[in-house]
Amino acid sequence: MKTLDIDIEDIKKKWPSINKVLNVYRTQKDYHRAISVLNFLLDEIGQNEKHPLSSLIDTIGVLIEDYENKNIVIKNSTPIEIIKFLMEEHSLTQSELPEIGTQGVVSEVLGGKRELNIRQISLLAKRFKVSPLVFFEEIEEETVAA
Repeated sequence: MKTLDIDIEDIKKKWPSINKVLNVYRTQKDYHRAISVLNFLLDEIGQNEKHPLSSLIDTIGVLIEDYENKNIVIKNSTPIEIIKFLMEEHSLTQSELPEIGTQGVVSEVLGGKRELNIRQISLLAKRFKVSPLVFFEEIEEETVAA
């Protein structure tokens, strides 16, 4: 049956394998499978927006973000803790964070010897699709005597 140029019979045949990735993620297993598929697609497609599967990256990204928003809470975390968390979630090494700089610069940031600058924060936020605010230290208000 064709509806709006969609072959439902073809979808029914392929759905069991597609459903593993294009579904609302309810478990960590679903979530980690999606991360693996997303990483594979990013490696395969790169920045080629004309690739036939490029919109699949966006779709999986939205589903991953939905899962993270509902299931992963990072409260009162420092920028260093957040970077380490993101590195672990994306299976990244220090040398795979060019947004921060060289491996030496990344080591200094993760070791607390150097703070992130605005450019680094902006690039990290874009890469991980998070608000730049997660990479800023919370600044305590000081009471100023009048």
